[in-house]
Parts: sequence; C-alpha cells; structure tokens
Amino acid sequence: MAPDPATTMPPGAPLVQVRGLHLTVAAAAGPVNILRGIDLDIAAGEAVGVVGPSGSGKTSLLMVLAGLEAATSGSVVLDGHDLTRMDEDALARLRRREVGIVFQAFHLIASMTALENVAIPLELAGAADAMARAAESLVSVGLGHRLTHLPGQLSGGEQQRVALARAFAPRPRLLLADEPTGNLDGATGAAVMELLFELRARHGTTLMLITHDPALAARCGRIIRIGDGLIVPGDDAATT
Repeated sequence: MAPDPATTMPPGAPLVQVRGLHLTVAAAAGPVNILRGIDLDIAAGEAVGVVGPSGSGKTSLLMVLAGLEAATSGSVVLDGHDLTRMDEDALARLRRREVGIVFQAFHLIASMTALENVAIPLELAGAADAMARAAESLVSVGLGHRLTHLPGQLSGGEQQRVALARAFAPRPRLLLADEPTGNLDGATGAAVMELLFELRARHGTTLMLITHDPALAARCGRIIRIGDGLIVPGDDAATT
C-alpha cells in the first residue's frame, strides 16, 4: 500500500490550504463552472461559517475539502496532504483519520443500531476498541440509553445526535457540517447546534459550517460568503 502523498508542514501552517480551486462539471447544455478560483486558509482549531445563496458552490467546496469530489484544477492541502494527488484509497484513509462530516440528512444505516452506526468509522480505521469508543461518543451526546436502538426508533434530533457522535468519535482534526439542522424543527435544531459547538470546543476541532442562519454563522470566529463560485471580497474576515 503506497503512503499518502504529503508535503512538509511548516510550523504554524494552516490546517487547510486551498489555492486556485476550480470545479467544472459536465451538463447537457455544456460545462458548468461551480467553483471558479477559490483561495482559502483555515487555521487549526478555527471555526469558519460559510454562507451564500443556494447554488453558489458552498456544498461543492465542502465535498472537495472532504475528498468526495475531485477538483478540476488547483490545490487542496489538508494537514500537509495534497488531496489532488491522492487516489480514492488514500483519500478514504485520510478521511477516516482527519475528517468528520455531518450532513443535513442523517445518513445512518437503517439496519444497524446507534452503537453500530457510530462504530463503523472506528472499525474501518482498525480501532480495536471501536465499540467502547462508540458507546463513549454516544454518551457524550446524551444517548447512552439509546445504544441498541435502530434509526427508525429514534427521533430526528436523536438521529442527528448519532450522526454527531459518529463524526466526533474518531477525533477528527476537521469537522465539515453542511446545514446540520436543515431537517429539524427550530428548538431541536438549536439543541443540536449547542451540542456541536460544545463538542467542537471540548476537542479543539477545526470547524467549517455551512449555514443559511446568520446567527449560527456569527457563532464562528470567521464568516466567508460564497457567491457564484467565488469568495466574495471583504467577507473573508474575522467577526470576533
């Protein structure tokens, strides 16, 4: 198995470095330029809120940073690893080690218990104590009494808590969250976000949060606005 391509990280280098990122996809009417030259640095431990209209490229940016979508051109370096030089196996290994992802949809496996769902990334990473760590992660999100329940036996808020437990269980350096409360009512969504920010602070996790909610974005240390596949000048600035 070939090692993951990596560069030497100088002291104080950003955890995420994006340069000249372009993403173009084919469509019936011709190529569509989704990302059109993104430059972005995210420091280790930073929380960044990403806002912008639907179709502006926010989710596509997240997918590229997660190694789930291949950039057309440009470079994406995560913790010294250049994603654009890595094959699918290497990207999968990097995700297991470095990246947690929470989507609007919960993406739980219906036939598996909450405990089994959370244990999956740990088992894939070869953790001998996967079940114990999964149980600990579920306890941390207030679901220690739901370990053996299937997703269909859980409320929407509980399912998203399972998704949070799964994302944080491997102790990722980077958490990518795409509208994580989009399928929840206001009160439940607020509780889930409180938990997300609490877990992020507890573990020192770097966060990129895509949201349409200005109040949630404002809880991050920095807000960037994406418009028509580009970072809107002036919005890539600290808010605190």
